[in-house]
Amino acid sequence: MLKDITLGQYFPGDSFIHRLDPRTKILIIIAYVVMVFLIQNFIGYLALALFLALCVAVSGISPKYLIRGLKPILVFIVFTGIFNLFLTPGEEIWRWGFLKITVEGVRFAAFMVLRLIFLILGTSLLTLTTSPIALTDGMERLLSPFKKVHLPSHEIAMMMTIALRFIPTLLDETDKIMKAQSARGASIDSGGIFSRAKAMVPILIPLFISAFRRADELATAMECRCYRGGEGRTRLYELKFGAVDVLGWIYMAVLLAAVIAINMIFGKF
Repeated sequence: MLKDITLGQYFPGDSFIHRLDPRTKILIIIAYVVMVFLIQNFIGYLALALFLALCVAVSGISPKYLIRGLKPILVFIVFTGIFNLFLTPGEEIWRWGFLKITVEGVRFAAFMVLRLIFLILGTSLLTLTTSPIALTDGMERLLSPFKKVHLPSHEIAMMMTIALRFIPTLLDETDKIMKAQSARGASIDSGGIFSRAKAMVPILIPLFISAFRRADELATAMECRCYRGGEGRTRLYELKFGAVDVLGWIYMAVLLAAVIAINMIFGKF
């Protein structure tokens, strides 16, 4: 299960999406998230699915690997769908005791499930095609105008990228600890909820110790390299917008216009 988490992973490549400026990709993913919540009908989600499928095909990332990232949150997706299915008021179509299903509940549950799936797939594609260093530079440059109000843009970007980069590292560490505990006879996946929760204690304690140790090692390494924040720092590669970024913006503008037109023509259904 831990190996199925794709958020924070990076796969080097030379595809069209890999060559996009990180600022372009960050702004496109923001527009993508807005569109996910802006869509009001299933035709809009079909258009978004075609857009995402084209991005995956162009990126060279395996669709199976991307979809595998949904497994760790599958329970949460199902719970969200069931919660909205039974607790949304509206025109009743089925009832059993206090449980009821409404037309609005079916529609809203389907929309919530689709939104979660599209959000996970889109953000996973961003991290899979963008290196942590590029993400840091992109976020810092996008936040740089806020320096006028004394917002530490470099420090914020650095913290977000370090947290994102440590996700796969901590997952690997958790997997090693679980295998070590299982080799010593610990039963992790058997028993009831309370038994499993109790079995997680021998895993969480060494995991926290390992996380603090890695954080201390990272801080020491940054100090040894004379890191003192973003003031006066230079970069090996300067970010520059190119022709591929123009094509990316045109593609996103066309999709946004299509989503707005679909909402206006078909409305809610």
